[in-house]
Amino acid sequence: MTTYRTIAGSAAQLRSGEITAVELVEESIANADRTDTEIGVYLRRFDDEARAAAEKTDAALKAGQDPGPLAGIPLGVKDIIATEGAPTTAQSLVLDAEWSAALGDAPVVARLRSAGGVITGKSTTMEFATGVPDSDKPFPIPVNPWDTTRWAGGSSSGTGSGVVVGAFLGGLGTDTGGSIRMPAAFCGISGHKPTFGLVPKSGCVPLAYSLDNIGPMARTAEDCAIMLNALAGFDAGDACSADVAIPDYVGMLQPDLTGLRIGIDTLERFPSSFDEPEVYAALRAAAEVLESLGATVVEVQVPYYEELCSAARITSRSESFAYHADDLAARWDDYFRSTRRGVSGGAFYTAAEYVQAQRVRRVVQRALTELYTTVDLVITPTATVSAFLMDSLDSLQGERFVALKTNYWNGSGNPALSVPMGLSTTGMPFGMQIIGRHFEDGTVLRVGDAYQRRTTWHERVPGRQLVAAASEE
Repeated sequence: MTTYRTIAGSAAQLRSGEITAVELVEESIANADRTDTEIGVYLRRFDDEARAAAEKTDAALKAGQDPGPLAGIPLGVKDIIATEGAPTTAQSLVLDAEWSAALGDAPVVARLRSAGGVITGKSTTMEFATGVPDSDKPFPIPVNPWDTTRWAGGSSSGTGSGVVVGAFLGGLGTDTGGSIRMPAAFCGISGHKPTFGLVPKSGCVPLAYSLDNIGPMARTAEDCAIMLNALAGFDAGDACSADVAIPDYVGMLQPDLTGLRIGIDTLERFPSSFDEPEVYAALRAAAEVLESLGATVVEVQVPYYEELCSAARITSRSESFAYHADDLAARWDDYFRSTRRGVSGGAFYTAAEYVQAQRVRRVVQRALTELYTTVDLVITPTATVSAFLMDSLDSLQGERFVALKTNYWNGSGNPALSVPMGLSTTGMPFGMQIIGRHFEDGTVLRVGDAYQRRTTWHERVPGRQLVAAASEE
């Protein structure tokens, strides 16, 4: 017996008649009622709308209709993605709260609804998907369900913590430097940054145009694959959207990894003062599990690691400053302190430095293409630390990013999945990052799913009684 729900398990129960969509939604609402004040999952809840959508799902199923693969599944949406019938604030006083009214649903939200998903509300984020919480501003402070003195991770904080407490079974995050994978690792769930361009980002408040991604966050890699089936695909409204064939990501899942060659890079050669050494041991233990499933694991070193991380940072700050320059000048005090520091730093990069950063990205992409002729995937830690203490966030604003091993892959555009791989000595989750070739997201998810079929880290829940979902067999 388990004390959490998955999308896959709940969808099967719904279709077998063991549970109704209304019961699923009411369970999620009850979980949110019990935990949201303490954890800070939501900026806005859609309880009544979710109940109405669930009733329609049950009626369709009763009539023998197929409402879609996500029928009746409660899902959260990060509050930088436009959603019909509700303001999208980017958790900021700066953005016009009604900016999204004319847009309606962003394509990703429309696709989730079309697949039968029930949108339960807008989840908390860091302001404009960057920085850390600011207690001086009138927004919820998202904390970690495993230990409320620690951060849920940013910037898709509420989506990560909401899955843990059962406020919804999956949700949308965005990832410009690790904002899906960091909260996934810190909260002990799975989070997938798709190949750049695979999932459209129209209707999403930009942070850095050439680095932004929208992707799924859920309990398991299988659940992420179910969501990605609905999310992936070309959209003419997104200039970065890739017009590529979309496979059945769920159909690609299988437990046998025979024939796959996986490179392991612990990144120990790039330490931070916050590293927790057990992360490296956990990654090597995870590699042994992958070998037991048939994969061959070899040591690799990803090329130009520090150079690409620097290029991605220059790109992110320059592009975000381009978007915010006028508002920073006019409404400086309305921004979060950390947002002001981070975004305004883009003003100090020259056009030449920005162009050089793009050249570095192309050089490293070519080097990675060469590396991926020798291996099919790479595994690294998602971060070399567990969740940061809330009272340390301001002081960690710069150096903490050294311990996060995520923004390299935003610079390259490769698909990257974070799955739980262990617990720290303080009982906090660690994440393993699985990275594949461009548009081979199915292989990435296949490895994550196979690992989770053999391990139980993704089944762990906080020891505190925050989760009370009905049990699944």
